[in-house]
Formats: sequence, C-alpha cells, structure tokens
Amino acid sequence: MNKISPMHATSAADLPYSFDQLDAVMEAAGLDALVATSKHNVRYLLGGYQFIFFAAMDAIGRSRYLPAFVYIRGQADKTGYFANKMEIHEHKVAPFWVPEFRPDHWGTVDTMQAVAEHLQKSGVASGRIGFEPGFVPKDGYDALATVLPQARLTDASMVLTRLRMIKTKAELDLLREATNRISQSMLATVRAAGQGTSKKEIIEHLRQEETKRELAFEYCLLTLGDSHVRAGSDQTWNKGEVLSIDSGGNLHGYIGDICRMGVLGEPDSELQDLLAEVESVQQAAFAEIAPGKTGAAMIAAGEVELKRGPNAAHNDFFAHGMGLISHEAPFLMTNHPVAYDGIDADQPFREGMVLSVETTMQHPKRGFIKLEDTVVLTANGYELFGADDRGRMISEPN
Repeated sequence: MNKISPMHATSAADLPYSFDQLDAVMEAAGLDALVATSKHNVRYLLGGYQFIFFAAMDAIGRSRYLPAFVYIRGQADKTGYFANKMEIHEHKVAPFWVPEFRPDHWGTVDTMQAVAEHLQKSGVASGRIGFEPGFVPKDGYDALATVLPQARLTDASMVLTRLRMIKTKAELDLLREATNRISQSMLATVRAAGQGTSKKEIIEHLRQEETKRELAFEYCLLTLGDSHVRAGSDQTWNKGEVLSIDSGGNLHGYIGDICRMGVLGEPDSELQDLLAEVESVQQAAFAEIAPGKTGAAMIAAGEVELKRGPNAAHNDFFAHGMGLISHEAPFLMTNHPVAYDGIDADQPFREGMVLSVETTMQHPKRGFIKLEDTVVLTANGYELFGADDRGRMISEPN
C-alpha cells in the first residue's frame, strides 16, 4: 500500500487553487466576499485541513460545529478561518496559513456573528456576500443578516463547485490511491465470502478491509443473485449467483467510487455475455473522453452502444463528476438520477476533470450487472483509476 499524506497547506503556495483564480470566479459572479461553511469547501479552501474532533459528527451541546472560511475579493491579507475553540491546539501543532485565525466559537450563532463583524470591519458590510445556503443553519444565517442588514447575501455554491472542478496533481494522487484501495478491498472481500455469507457480513467485511487500508468507509451498495435490493440484509450468497459491489471510500477527503462484479463459482456463458454487454457500453463512452470533447458526445456514444445490446431495455448509462463529494462538476446529465441540471454537457472536457462512468443492467433473472469506473482527463485522453479486476467477474469457487 502506497503511503500518501493528507493535503495540509502551511502557506498559500500549497493551496489547490490560487487567489487569482478565486478572485476571477468571484468577480464573474459579482461577489465582494465569500463565506464558506460546508466541511468539504472549508477543507478545500484551507488546503486540506479538517478538524478531527468533528470528522464524524456536528452536534455539540445545544448547537453544532460550524467552521467558516471568509475571503474578501482582492484582499487575501484579510482571509479568515473562524473555528471551534478546541482548534487552537491544532494551530499550535501546525499553524494555519490564514492571516485571521479565530478559534473562539462553540456554535452557529457566535460563529456567524464573528464572521459578520469581520466583514463589517473589512469594509464589505453593504457588499454582495456569497454563502452556501445548504450549509448554513437558520440561526446562523439570521445572525449574519442581523449584523449586516445592508448586505446582499447570494448563493455562491456554484462558484465553489467551479473552483474545485479541475484537480491538481496532489488531488489526483489522492483520488487514484483511494480508488486503488477500494479495488483491493473489494477483491479481498469477495474472496473471503462464500456459500451462505450474508449481505450484512459482506458489507461489514468490506468496511473492515477499507478501514485497514486507511480509508473512511462511506457506503456499500450490494446485490446478490436476482435481487435488485442493494441494502444490507440477511440474504445469503449462493452458488452460481452474481454479486455486485459498489462502494465509496474516502482518503483524506477525496472519494473513490467504483463497482465491480463477483460470482460464486465459475461464471457461465450467459453471465460472461451480460458483463461483456455492459463493458461494451463503458468502452464506447471511454472512446469519447479527451480534452476538447464533450460530455454530450460521451453520453451519446454510451447510449448508442447501450441500445445495440440485446438487453437494452434493462440497461442504464450514467456519468457524473467526482472529487471531494460524490456528485460535483462537471454536471453532465439532468436529473439522472440525482436532481440537478446537466449544465456542463456541451462544455469541452478539460485536463484534470474527474468523472464517474457507470453502466447498470437490471437483468430480470440474473440480477444486477454493473461496472462503475473513475476516469481522469489527461493531456492526451484519459486514465482509469482502480482498473484491476474490472471488466471480469471475480470468481470464488466454493
């Protein structure tokens, strides 16, 4: 297992973005200041840092943890991080690069009041301030609006999503390693399962394998045999049945997300043909992935190949962006299945974009047959992450 360290910027030079980039996207959106409060965006803007105490929860006392990163366009020297009081100890070990580090808070109201006061002192009390509506509790929003009644509070969620869309080498290294470790965990899990092993047991084994590889286990969608139910249950794996194992694992904030297939015993010719049909759709889509090509062309190629197959009525093709969260820019398909618009489908692919490409067959007799791949745009085409054991059934004769 490759040893890979978390991203943790100690200076602005270590950030996965530049202030010029941030200024440009803010100017295009007409923003004077930015207040980020989602864990993933605060982590990104700080350069990889996340407070470990609240890694798995937010609630404390009568409120919740609410980290806030504040940036004023063109004034990087006033950048602030408004943190929990316990984070002063983090600062002693590895000082934050932000000029204004304020570890004075325990809840949502006091955090946002301090943010508002900082903006007021910085001269943007009546400016256009971008924030994340989905990640600011109402009491925090009310506190911000009360201190800054003249400010125009504006949704900046897409500004931040656009900023994260092109990944740096360090980010791609984390995504590659996360995906490789998920692939290794899946192989070990399938080979450890056998006749009579339940869904719950398989999912728990995968969680342990991913944890052993220093991944934060996110989820596992698992099907056995002809069942299309992907939750954990007492259903058991039996000889001749396929297994579809779809999991996300998080490495220092970056998510790998792939799906692979297994079979208990040697796959028969029908199973091999079904997987080949799914694989042909994936390959047709891959052929349209390169800088300058578009998501629309990739989707069209996948769907044309899908319709050529004998099981087209049972198949589905889907593609989306990946990174710090499981669906992010580029947004390629509309409401399929997640509720957002495919606003990037006609925009040219760019080097450093990361995609999840997946083809799913819900066969009425043989069950779920699926491949999901993480694909990164390179200078000349693409690279598949976690490519071991893809395109074939991992057999476990038992």
